[in-house]
Amino acid sequence: MAQPDTKKIFFENLSGAGKAIAVLTSGGDAQGMNAAVRAVVRMGTYVGAKVYFIREGYQGMVDGGENIIEATWESVSSMLQVGGTVIGSARCKDFRTHEGRLKAALNLVKLGITNLCVIGGDGSLTGANLFREEWSGLLAELVEQGSIERQSVETYSALHIVGMVGSIDNDFCGTDMTIGTDSALHRIIEVVDAIMTTAQSHQRTFVLEVMGRHCGYLALVSALACGADWVLIPEMPPEDGWEEKMCQKLSANRAGMKRLNIIIVAEGAIDRNNKAITTDCIKDLVVKCLGFDTRVTILGHVQRGGTPSAFDRILASRMGVEAVLALLETTANTPACVVSLSGNQSVRLPLMECVQMTQEVQKAMDEKKFEEAVKLRGRSFENNLKTYKLLAHRKPESELPISNFNVAVLNVGAPAAGMNAAVRSAVRVGISEGHKMFAVSDGFEGFYKGQIKEIKWADVGGWTGQGGSLLGTKRTLPAKHVGKIAEQMRTHNINALLVIGGFEAFLSLLELLTARGKYEEFCVPMIMVPATVSNNIPGSDLSIGADTALNAITTTCDRIKQSASGTKRRVFIIETMGGYCGYLATVAGLAAGADAAYIYEEPFDIRDLQANVEHLTEKMKTSIQRGLVLRNENSNENYTTDFIYQLYSEEGKGVFDCRKNVLGHMQQGGAPSPFDRNFGTKISAKAMQWVTKKLVETFRQGRVFANTEDSCCLLGMRRRALVFQPVVQLKGETDFIHRIPKEQWWLKLRPLMKILAKYKTSYDVSDSGQLEHVVHHRPKDSDASAAM
Repeated sequence: MAQPDTKKIFFENLSGAGKAIAVLTSGGDAQGMNAAVRAVVRMGTYVGAKVYFIREGYQGMVDGGENIIEATWESVSSMLQVGGTVIGSARCKDFRTHEGRLKAALNLVKLGITNLCVIGGDGSLTGANLFREEWSGLLAELVEQGSIERQSVETYSALHIVGMVGSIDNDFCGTDMTIGTDSALHRIIEVVDAIMTTAQSHQRTFVLEVMGRHCGYLALVSALACGADWVLIPEMPPEDGWEEKMCQKLSANRAGMKRLNIIIVAEGAIDRNNKAITTDCIKDLVVKCLGFDTRVTILGHVQRGGTPSAFDRILASRMGVEAVLALLETTANTPACVVSLSGNQSVRLPLMECVQMTQEVQKAMDEKKFEEAVKLRGRSFENNLKTYKLLAHRKPESELPISNFNVAVLNVGAPAAGMNAAVRSAVRVGISEGHKMFAVSDGFEGFYKGQIKEIKWADVGGWTGQGGSLLGTKRTLPAKHVGKIAEQMRTHNINALLVIGGFEAFLSLLELLTARGKYEEFCVPMIMVPATVSNNIPGSDLSIGADTALNAITTTCDRIKQSASGTKRRVFIIETMGGYCGYLATVAGLAAGADAAYIYEEPFDIRDLQANVEHLTEKMKTSIQRGLVLRNENSNENYTTDFIYQLYSEEGKGVFDCRKNVLGHMQQGGAPSPFDRNFGTKISAKAMQWVTKKLVETFRQGRVFANTEDSCCLLGMRRRALVFQPVVQLKGETDFIHRIPKEQWWLKLRPLMKILAKYKTSYDVSDSGQLEHVVHHRPKDSDASAAM
């Protein structure tokens, strides 16, 4: 694996002057493609390259003429929030022929285009690579025909290809998420949440078909996100006799006072004999065996439609910029690559290695090597499947290990969407591992008051999609009440603590760690899972709830901007939450196409404000009609939202007028996003498995005694992996006064936001993707704690 260069490099050294880049979308459309196109155009223009649209995919490249047009900065305005692809996409038979590719080569050479950015699936990217390999031969053929001069062969000797995977199926190996997948999950979960209410009213069973002819990712993750009773995917067909087992599961759930059943089926679902399993087949089975009132819903192309989610906009924007950087750095010997994210890190992977790995999955499925197919899909897919099985299918009491350990779970701090999914996951994993689980109401306030009761498997049914905190949560810290809390720990014989919450949860663990010297009751394994919309927890790049808040802000910004359509020029000043942490303002700014985002971590003064106003004024005079400025609530005590609003209103007189909005607590409310449901579920499952391991390690002479630093940890996402970190070691990384980590990865996104808003700035590319090889690590452990 290539090691990234540690020295700082800025893209001013990577000039695009004299280069021509063309961007096209091909194959099926996916939400977020427009954000990728916008980023390619603006970054390409920014570095001095000529950028071209190729309309209608490869068909437009073959037909040429008006299908290949030069793109300008303004031509990609107002497309960030639009679904599909505004430059069109088409499946092209002509490009599959040698004659078609010869025409395409001629059209590109005429315009001096030797850099292609292709956004599509594996078929589109494979076609691009074949075109690249044939390029020199095609040019020689054009010279023989007299279509181009011989000098053109030398001038345009190499075609450089960079791909971005746009596919809602997430079926491309080597990438964590493809553009469009998160948005498709949003559409599915919106439908499932809506169906659940009507199903509950009538005690119905619903069978839902989702897209995924060859890949079960959408079915599997949506089943995990809504707590479906059964899921059927092509990579892992059910064992023979599955019909009876499924009916037993549905019947048992109804007997347990559950009023509805949800079965999710991928359109490519098959049995062990490669025979298709259809929704109608399942409906008939349920009606015949159980007599349940059953309905079928086929989601179809609804999954491709609608506005892209915040995640897809950010993913596509980052990938678009990364694609341009990759093209600027290519040489004649550089292989065609795809750009993607692994964790929150940009990566570049050889295109054909990814394509070959993707084809191997299908080959394994055709040969009925289903376990192999799941492994080839990657760690994330394998982990999703194991976690779903762990949480959806309860083992009989006789098969459960007997641990005799009591584990308490509680929420601390402000509510965050996804907390309930995390609690459900912890409770069910704990029960599966033989523990007795206890729920604490209202955080540490409820703890010292004795609001503690045992919580069972069925008690957390249906919690995944619920917003807020069903356990109740308070900001109360334990220090003032440690004696009473220790007494409750002793009374209920609590052997371990799982705390799900924000900065208060982090402070609480530090206080309990200190209290170990006085109270042995706290010498037990303690772990924290970060959950806060502010995303301000040291030791973790992401927190449960932040994605839901980002989507709420982004959706609101879209609506606010749309409210000004057809009116005179207008700038909106919007205040976001986050305390002193500027994550929400910055990342929502990138997702919504903001012109500026004011945050505490990047100090600003009146000169900066004046420069921003002048910049917006200039843009308003020439092109755009609407401006968007975000401000983090504690970015500056003097430059308040009102002050900035008044300044912009005064300085923009005669050019634009201003409006302001304070978004407030709507950022904390609502149903959790698919990302937060799944992140909460998986991180909490891993935390509980750590608890089990530590309980076994620290059980001596009939009691649990854990007093080492590594028995009080925070589980966080760091770059590409989930990492357990002793909380005491995180103290040095924390700014306790402002309740933020001293170093924050997302600050590297700020120059990207400014570039896409047409500011001149430096962009550090030392952290950009390095070319790696596709390697599938096989996790040794078989539990759901395999790396995400």
